Amino acid sequence: MSGLLALLDDVAAIAKVAAASVDDVAAGAVKASSKAAGAMIDDAAVTPKYVTGFPPARELPIIAKIARGSLFNKMVFLLPVGLALSAFAPWAIPPLLMLGGAYLCFEGAEKLHHAFFHKEDHKPDPEKQALSDQHLEEQKVQGAIKTDFILSAEIMTIALSAIPEQGFWMEAGTLAAVAVLITVAIYGSVALLVKMDDIGLWLAENGATGVGRGLGRGIVKAMPIVMKILSVVGTAAMLWVGGQIIVHGLAQLGWHAPEEIVHQIAVSVAHGFPEGLHGAVEWIVTATCDGILGVALGFALIPLASKVIGPLWTSVFGGKKAADSGGH
Repeated sequence: MSGLLALLDDVAAIAKVAAASVDDVAAGAVKASSKAAGAMIDDAAVTPKYVTGFPPARELPIIAKIARGSLFNKMVFLLPVGLALSAFAPWAIPPLLMLGGAYLCFEGAEKLHHAFFHKEDHKPDPEKQALSDQHLEEQKVQGAIKTDFILSAEIMTIALSAIPEQGFWMEAGTLAAVAVLITVAIYGSVALLVKMDDIGLWLAENGATGVGRGLGRGIVKAMPIVMKILSVVGTAAMLWVGGQIIVHGLAQLGWHAPEEIVHQIAVSVAHGFPEGLHGAVEWIVTATCDGILGVALGFALIPLASKVIGPLWTSVFGGKKAADSGGH
């Protein structure tokens, strides 16, 4: 009996350690995920366009396919690569983060450039019209997964840089939890967004009270505005996060001047406000400065992408097919 009680004590102790480890993993995953919020917003803002034009019954299945592909990318490709970098080449993480930050700046600037200098072309695409609905759906899903891979790589790298140094398995568990948490958060939000107009329509037609039916009509009218706001927020988040990554990465590589200048500007502006607002004002000014730097870098990268990287990509992977599957 004493041996059995000792065994139960050992099991209880192991269970406590395991529970503490689970708590540590969960806390680390939430903290690391919050660091990648800007890229997450961009991912959530981009995805709804991939279900545009499909019947409502296909919206959730398409989102589910993209979510499965996104989780596969994170768990099978990005997680092992991230752990290998953390173990064997931690010096490579800041440059890779900066590369991803430059990509975010480029994408944000390209969206601004398109919004201000190009008109939308609504002419039908004969190539797309020739595809069956199933083939078009598969093409859209594959394009979304490839785009998601780039954003997921940035998200996972940001998350990895935010995880404190721990044992291999704790880091692996935390990063895996980040992958699941972020995928569920992004694609759960996207699924809710794309179905909100259907929910509003159902309420407008079947609401038991006038208030319910009015709420449904309000949701239907509001959703186009909400999607537009989400797109704007996503672009702003890309530029802010991209600029912040570049500034912080330069400091990690030894050039502290940009980070110090931004900090001095933020502190100087905050001194003009009541003391209780200093923290909020400093954050807003810092984010604004990072965003301005992101816009400048992004617009500087547009000619490089269009005249060098784009033609090189086309020559290696093929013309329109590669372009259609790779861009936002």
